[in-house]
Amino acid sequence: MALFIPKKNLSLIVHLLGWIMLCVVLLLLSPLSWRMGEVQLPVQFWAKQIFLVGILITIFYSNSSLLVPRVLLEGKNYLYLLGIIVGAVFFYGLVVYFEQFIGYGKAMHETFNPDRPWDPKKRWIPGDVFQVLLYVISIGLSTSVALVQKWQHDESRRRELDRQRVNTELSYLKAQINPHFFFNTLNNIYALTNLDVSKAQEALLKLSRMMRYVLYENQKNETLLSKEVRFIEDYIELMKMRLSSKVKLNIQIEEPKEDLIIAPMLLLPFLENCFKHGISSQQESEILIKVEIMGDTLFFETRNHIFPVNPDSPEAHENGIGLTNTQRRLSLIYPQKHRLKFGKDEAKQEYWVNLTINLS
Repeated sequence: MALFIPKKNLSLIVHLLGWIMLCVVLLLLSPLSWRMGEVQLPVQFWAKQIFLVGILITIFYSNSSLLVPRVLLEGKNYLYLLGIIVGAVFFYGLVVYFEQFIGYGKAMHETFNPDRPWDPKKRWIPGDVFQVLLYVISIGLSTSVALVQKWQHDESRRRELDRQRVNTELSYLKAQINPHFFFNTLNNIYALTNLDVSKAQEALLKLSRMMRYVLYENQKNETLLSKEVRFIEDYIELMKMRLSSKVKLNIQIEEPKEDLIIAPMLLLPFLENCFKHGISSQQESEILIKVEIMGDTLFFETRNHIFPVNPDSPEAHENGIGLTNTQRRLSLIYPQKHRLKFGKDEAKQEYWVNLTINLS
């Protein structure tokens, strides 16, 4: 079973392990590199090592939580550099003062050079260089950690904003689909009332069933492909009621064999386009609607003749919002997982759409 550690606790563990490693270096490895078997280090040595650990921890978090976010990330680079230099001088001065306060220099001299006189003004240069190097490492690591944390925070915030933007945009697009679909269908039923009242009543019953799908399924981010296919079939049956004998429908819809998931009402605008532009009361026409499922891949195709829209129809004043929204929804929901191609065959006066979606 995989061990899950929350990000906050993981960060705490990493910091703790880092300081443990520093303590090991200063309190164990460094003394062991000397002649511990030959001499016994004075208590002042251990006091100074503990003091160094404490002051380095203070420098690390002061830099990462104060100087970096409030100075460096505010673009005050020269002020930040000045602060680091002043901090180095203060660090060195504090270490020297602490050594003098606890008598570190005299104790170490008596331990390693008991036969020589002690000069309180003389410093051990390699030790001072090592201490300054510790300061530089602490500043460098804390700055790197602060910058990485800032980058991670900004990246997390950017992803969250992108997620909210996508959800907001999808909600907006779906909200546009509902009235668009409802308007077109009511317009079709209105035309049917002048021809056959009983068929118009039957159409209203079908529309109520479809609107239940719109109200409940379209509010979700995804639905079963089988439900979407049944919705398509209901829509086509509704459209049949207003078609004359001059329109030939070639419907090839394959029932989904598995519980595949798809975004709701994704295919409807293509069907609306077929019935909007592909029928004529005077000329012969044919509409092809094909749905095929192979594994996790959906293949959708439509073909229809192109006829001018009646200028008196409300549809004549539409600007193709359904198809535009569908293209946008596809790019948001199925990036790199769909292929949409459409165009006009001028020779046959046909409009065609080919859509492939990987639903895995």
